[in-house]
Amino acid sequence: QVHLVEFGGGLVQPGGSLRLSCAASGNIFSINAMGWYRQAPGKGRELVAVTTSGGSANYADSVKGRFTISGDNAKNTVTLQMNSLQPADTAVYYCNAIVRLGIGGVITTVWGQGTQVTVSS
Repeated sequence: QVHLVEFGGGLVQPGGSLRLSCAASGNIFSINAMGWYRQAPGKGRELVAVTTSGGSANYADSVKGRFTISGDNAKNTVTLQMNSLQPADTAVYYCNAIVRLGIGGVITTVWGQGTQVTVSS
């Protein structure tokens, strides 16, 4: 079993900043990638940003230049720094990890429980 625990989120005014953090624990041999997805009311879940164990990062076009993702391989954590937040960024944000389990080497996808980010004046 692998669990993801998310921290951060909340209410912020337009133009403000928030930081989301996620920590993975459990039967982890290695993590191939960690990232963040979001789902706004009435919309599907979309990728926000992802970072790999090799250090590369990819972002949705809508957040490029405003959001920064960083991972810590030693601690199995990922952080999303969100700046210049806009009302369109309002959504539930989910942490995601591609994990190789410690027994058998099976690769599995794990999701966090989600954290609400609301951008409003």
